[in-house]
Amino acid sequence: MHLKATLASAAAQLAAAQELMRFGCSQLTIDRIDPLVNPGSLPSPHMHQLIGGNALNVSMTPGQLDPPAASTCTSCTYSEDFSNYWTANVYFKAHNGTYKMVPLFANLGLNVKGGMTVYYIRGYQASARVTAFKPGFRMLVGDPNNRDANKVPPQLCFRCEHNMEQNPFGGAPCTGSDTKHFPKTTCGGGWRVTVTFPSCWDGKNTDSPDHKSHVAYPASGTFESGGACPASHPVKIPQVMYEVMYDTRAFNNKADWPADGSQPFYWSHGDNTGYGIHGDYVFGWKGDALQRAMDSKCAGDRCAALKRQTDAEAIACTKKQAAREDIGANAWLSAMPGQGSPV
Repeated sequence: MHLKATLASAAAQLAAAQELMRFGCSQLTIDRIDPLVNPGSLPSPHMHQLIGGNALNVSMTPGQLDPPAASTCTSCTYSEDFSNYWTANVYFKAHNGTYKMVPLFANLGLNVKGGMTVYYIRGYQASARVTAFKPGFRMLVGDPNNRDANKVPPQLCFRCEHNMEQNPFGGAPCTGSDTKHFPKTTCGGGWRVTVTFPSCWDGKNTDSPDHKSHVAYPASGTFESGGACPASHPVKIPQVMYEVMYDTRAFNNKADWPADGSQPFYWSHGDNTGYGIHGDYVFGWKGDALQRAMDSKCAGDRCAALKRQTDAEAIACTKKQAAREDIGANAWLSAMPGQGSPV
């Protein structure tokens, strides 16, 4: 059996064993909008890559927009998922001071175009009920303004892949040689960036002023191993995780790197340490679909309890930029979009 097929099969078996849904979402748009942190701002301070339902807009005002009702398609393979998921983009800065966007590629065993791999992790909790998010739920993890390694949540990290046939058994996310900062050397297989959200909820608020306080990580241990939620946030919710694959191979020529050998990558908000890693989430599953998935212990990207569209249908769901500008995907830019704007 071909190595890629072998690893894809192994990844599916791992997903089933851990009771986690792992599915691909193709690129919906790349745009300078942020309906969670900068609602109504067009353009927002920095660029994002966004996936999910095409009801996405600049504001996404809770109570005024119902993503499942307003969307006509989703870029995710589970066709009842009209949620929106996004992270910042990565840019490469050449030694002559110009910038180019680092492209994305699909993760192991998934046949979407760019985008991200999304996980909903139920964990090793055979008898514990996991409560699906409520309409209007949203959250944020990480901080684009952060430049301190000690303030990066341990559930957010970078992995330098050695080749394009990534082995998912190289250790759990954010373990081993994974780092909180941008990889400081060339990576033959690009980067895998992991963003894992909290898995405990206060049971009351679907959002909070900082988009963080209504959720929390387990008080001890990990969600996957059955770690208990803190008393302040007693309700177990699905642990959402993003894996974003950046194809850095076109930028592996050290002659293009700074003369002092320092790493040349930047988050689209201007951070070149990597410590500003963050992710945003707006819930948008249709009806009780996500609760059915949790109760049915769905695994992988095919589950009898859920509807699935073809990969081609997911890829076909795209949205035009609201902030029309050159994003540096094909040509070099003198500055990143929004560079110099406050975050």
